Amino acid sequence: MRRHAPRPAALAVESLASAVAPATPLARIQRAWPAAVGEFVAGHASPLRERGGTLTVYCAESVWAQEVALMAVEYVAAINRELGEALVREIRTTATPR
Repeated sequence: MRRHAPRPAALAVESLASAVAPATPLARIQRAWPAAVGEFVAGHASPLRERGGTLTVYCAESVWAQEVALMAVEYVAAINRELGEALVREIRTTATPR
């Protein structure tokens, strides 16, 4: 019997994470967010909630809230492209993380 080399644990973790990830629209948006807006923006702004096509994005700093608001049309298009469907219609920003 031949032994195979050990597989990286990351493969098992990624498989488990995708199996238990919620299938809600917000969860899908949160997974697509970094690819849609870029890692740098995603480090300063994060999707907080989604209701009826309106995505609320939390930004701790006002400069990032302004940036997201100015780029909202482009970000909506990018998110929907990543998701493969028109799930988001508009983006609003907030400084309150609730």
